[in-house]
This record gives sequence, C-alpha cells and structure tokens, in this order.
Amino acid sequence: MSSMVTRLVIVAVIVWLVIIIVMSGPFLRPGGLPEDQVRLLNVVARLNRAIDELEELKHSNAQLRLVVQAFTNGNPIDPSNVFSTAPPKDYEVYRRRAENDIRELWFFARSQLDKLIRHAKEISKDTLKALREGIYERHMAALIDMDAMRLRDGYERWRRGEAQALHTAVMDRIRTLQNPADCFSAKKLICTLNKGCGYGCQLHHATYCLVMSISMKRTLILKSKGWRYNPRGFEDVFQPLSNSCLVETGGNIEKYPGSEDTINVELPIIDSINPRPAQLPLAVPKALAARIQQLHGNPALWWISQLLGFLQRPQKETAAFLKQVEQASAIKKPYVGIHVRRTDKIGTEASYHGIEEYMSWAIEYFDKYELAHGRLDKRRVYIASDDDTVLKDARSLYPNYEFFGDQKIAASASLKNRYTVESLRGVIADLHMLSMSDHLVCTFSSQVCRVAFEMMQLLYPDASHSEGMRSGFVLI
Repeated sequence: MSSMVTRLVIVAVIVWLVIIIVMSGPFLRPGGLPEDQVRLLNVVARLNRAIDELEELKHSNAQLRLVVQAFTNGNPIDPSNVFSTAPPKDYEVYRRRAENDIRELWFFARSQLDKLIRHAKEISKDTLKALREGIYERHMAALIDMDAMRLRDGYERWRRGEAQALHTAVMDRIRTLQNPADCFSAKKLICTLNKGCGYGCQLHHATYCLVMSISMKRTLILKSKGWRYNPRGFEDVFQPLSNSCLVETGGNIEKYPGSEDTINVELPIIDSINPRPAQLPLAVPKALAARIQQLHGNPALWWISQLLGFLQRPQKETAAFLKQVEQASAIKKPYVGIHVRRTDKIGTEASYHGIEEYMSWAIEYFDKYELAHGRLDKRRVYIASDDDTVLKDARSLYPNYEFFGDQKIAASASLKNRYTVESLRGVIADLHMLSMSDHLVCTFSSQVCRVAFEMMQLLYPDASHSEGMRSGFVLI
C-alpha cells in the first residue's frame, strides 16, 4: 500500500475516532465534553496537521530529488514537468472515496439527529443539538483537510491538463462524426427535439440522441423546426450540430434500429426504445473509461456533461445575452446557486421543500468556506425558481443574506407561460448563473437542476460533489 493510501487510511481512522468521541461525550456528561476529551480532540487535530505537513514535505522532497538527479546526469529538465505527472490510479480513487465517506457520514448523522431532535423526550433537545453541532464542526474540519490535501498533493496541474485533454478528445470525435466528407452517403441518425416535456427534459433527450449517434457511428440530424420553445428551431439559440450535414439525405428513413446499410435511421424517445442498448447512461465509452474514472468522481456525469456542453454551444447573440445577464446580476463570488422547482412537479414527481431546507445546505457551505478562508463581507445566494414568491420569502426569512434572481424569469417559467421564447431565455439565463455558482443546491427531481449540475462539470476537473440536496437520495 502506497504512502498516500496509508495516509488516507490514517485520516479515515482519525475522523472515526473524532465521531466516536463526540457521539459518546454528551450522553456521558450532558453539560458538555470533559476536559480530557477536549485535550484528546486537540491532540488528534495536531496529529492530523502534522501528518499533512510530513506528507507534503515527503512529496516535495521526492520531486526535488528527481530534478537534482536529472541535472547531475547532465539532462536538465523543466522542474514544472515533474509536478504534472499523473498520480497513481489507486491514490485518486481512495482520496475521493475518503472524501465521499466523510460527506456520507455527515448526511447520515444529520438526518438521524434531526429526527431525534424532532421527537426527543428523554434526552434533552439542547443535548442533541450540541451533539449535532459538534459532529458538524468536525465534519467541516475533515473536509477542509481533504481539500488542502488535494491542492497540495502536487497533482492539481495534472488534473487540469487531463480534464482539458479528455474534453478535447471528445469534442474532436464529435466534430469528426458530425462533419462527414460526403453528407449524402453518410449514415445518419434522425432525432426530433420536440419531446412532450420541459426544457431540461428536452435537452436530456437531445443528449440521449447524441449518445446513440456516437455509439452507432452515425451523424446526428436534430430536427427542431417548430420547437415549442422557439419555432425557428434549436439553431436559433445554439450553434448547429454540423457545418455541412444538417438534413437527412441519401435515401428513405427507417425506424430504429434499421440495418447496417440503412442511410437514415429514425430514433424513438428513450422511453420506448427497443431493444434497449447498453450504451445508455450510466455507461461511458470503454476507450476513455479508465482515464475518466481516475479524473472524476462520477464518470457517467462527466461524460454526459461533455455532450451537453457540445449541444449548448451558444450562438453569438446568445453568448452576448448571457454576458449581459452576468453583468446585470452584479453578483460577486463566492455564491451559492439554489433552484426551487414547484408548480407541476409537486405532488407527482417530487415532494414539497420549503426554502429553509435549501438554505440549510447553503448555510453549511458558507460555514465551511469561512472556516477555511475567513469571514465574508456578505453571504450571497442566487435563486432560480418557477415560483415567483420564493425570492421574496428568502429575503424576508434571511435578511443577513444577499439574494439575487429575477422574478420576471420565475413568472415566465409558470405553466401558462412556459413554452415561449421569453421563457426559454429565462431558463437559459438561470442555468448559466446556477452552473457558475460555487455550490449548487437543488432537488434532482428537476431536470433543470440536473442540467445545471452537468454544466458545472465543464468548469472544473471534478465538481461531482457540488450538489447539496439530492431529493430521494438524502433524507431531508
């Protein structure tokens, strides 16, 4: 077992020791933690910091030895190249696993303690709240240590470089497939955009079509004239999928799966495709799977985000509009993005969540941020919703926070106004601002939320832990 893996095991053991100490303390002595336990916690914290510093020194020392050895042998090398080598695969896997375990431990403790607080009888609520606060603080400290470990392990440059290299490989593959030398004879997959659902769902439908076209090695023809959101079509807002092949040509259209020699194959919606192909999400391309797994905590999420990014390359007018949205919001980073889906989802696909539930996750993010970076002048939150009362309620309940958002966009997202050009501009603006946030809080029952989370992956090597509230996954 490598030294890095050993260190992760040590960190995990320390975290569990802290949790055991904190869990037992208030029940043994309701008045608070005994002095000996406090001293022990301080010792554990110092040990953790010492391990971090020793590991950093050891890593730096090994890198410097490589530089000196190369120079002594008469082969001087660029020292920066030493720091850009890939980490061992096990290191990245175990580092993310330890980070995920810390998060999941807090999600579990949070939900169970909240239940106890609501139904506490024999144990005082104050004792339970103190216990919850103690676990919460130590959970934050452990995650901050994990963040510091990632930033100081010498592999951050590799992560950025590998993310760009993989992105370039995927884009090159798509562009080659979408721009055949002879469009007339090229094999094509025909996809109609107008699926009977909202924007997020339709965008995921187009992504599914792109997944299928890549796996079938066919040029994707996206038919979008008469689109419910914009009658002029998808290409009025986003760049066309091809520079040379935009319509079906060269023969009749056959239903999926067609045959190997069929020029034009029409793809059904994902709900009715039969036989169901193996390449549907959560599958990733076999040729890239190992590299994606090493880079990203959720390979399927990374893969879909790349395809979504290709589909949403903005036209010049759309790019200018999004720039205006950024400037008009005047929001400063860091900020938390919150998406609150109401209207047609409540009572059917999703449960009702008050703004307090969303804000509890935003508060946790800011607590952790300030613990690591110092106090902010203002805690800022961007709210997107299809309910135009949400922003007003948030400002009333949390006067010390600065809220951003556009109630006109919320009104345009209501059921009666949803399928209009104005509504389309509104949802594109909200998605842009949500994806640019430093932390995203939403329910995954909303496809708009999922699109924002997928778009966020394009901005960082790995943003797979940016969501704060996963309805149906985390008990809230």
